[in-house]
Amino acid sequence: MFIDFAEIEVKAGDGGNGAVAFRREKYVPKGGPSGGNGGNGGSVYLLADENLSTLLDFRYKRKYIAGKGHPGGSSLKDGKNGEDVIIKVPVGTVVKDAETGKILFDLTENSQKVLLAKGGKGGKGNSNFATPTRRTPRFAEPGKPGEEKKIILELKLIADVGLVGFPNAGKSTLISTVSAARPKIADYPFTTLEPVLGIVQYKDFRSFTVADIPGIIEGAHQGKGLGLKFLRHIERTKILLFMIDITSDDYQRDFKTLYNELKKYSRKLVDKKILVSLSKADLVGENEIKNLKKLKFKGIEEPVIIFSAVSGYGINELLDKLWFAVNEG
Repeated sequence: MFIDFAEIEVKAGDGGNGAVAFRREKYVPKGGPSGGNGGNGGSVYLLADENLSTLLDFRYKRKYIAGKGHPGGSSLKDGKNGEDVIIKVPVGTVVKDAETGKILFDLTENSQKVLLAKGGKGGKGNSNFATPTRRTPRFAEPGKPGEEKKIILELKLIADVGLVGFPNAGKSTLISTVSAARPKIADYPFTTLEPVLGIVQYKDFRSFTVADIPGIIEGAHQGKGLGLKFLRHIERTKILLFMIDITSDDYQRDFKTLYNELKKYSRKLVDKKILVSLSKADLVGENEIKNLKKLKFKGIEEPVIIFSAVSGYGINELLDKLWFAVNEG
């Protein structure tokens, strides 16, 4: 199951208390304070792991607590530090403070490790407070409490190409044709209920990633349909491929609707490189395809790409243009 949002609580370990102790050793006539320091509390870390692709684990476990520091002992023995907790999350996870909404971290690289909650410092034992005028201090320092936070985890897929289109535009069919991904395909809207990531094996052992974003409809930026829930996954893609059904009765209207929905969600989305394609070319004749190749869309310099994921028509041209756009510059 693909889960891209989770809210969890983390608690770093409290520091151990310092000890109050005095030496009572044979042949040591004057003795003195010998209380050791408390151990530091364990900290909570986040670790980005490229082998993970969902936040599903956080549906079942929502609280993570690091180990407490052990108290100090006699004979100047320091307490043991508490055990750290390392929480693994997928690459592409954004970490926010649940109370303020402030972004704390953005984990975009594999093995990236960040400190989420710092363990409390262990208290000093009474041996640290001895002075020439205070030779037998009968007090020690308590351990400091560990940090405690409520955080939000948001996963944003990292892909080279984001597929954008209305329901039934053929996005799932395309990604299943050019990659090993196998999304559900059917002849009704909203077949894809969660983003799908596929790896396209291109020429000469090169590859790039494609994300199939669930169908966007007019009003998606306001939460209609599925768009609002998944629009954030487009934010990390390098380029966007608009897919318009070749059987549509108004290509310009469809393009404008898709463009405006992205723009209303975030201006940054339409600042990306955009290619426009007409899918399902197997449903029209060659003469019509020839005429459609003259189509122009406002703000788009590259000619429209026409293809069919079912028949294979135009697929090689599509992949060539995607590869060039991904690696341009």
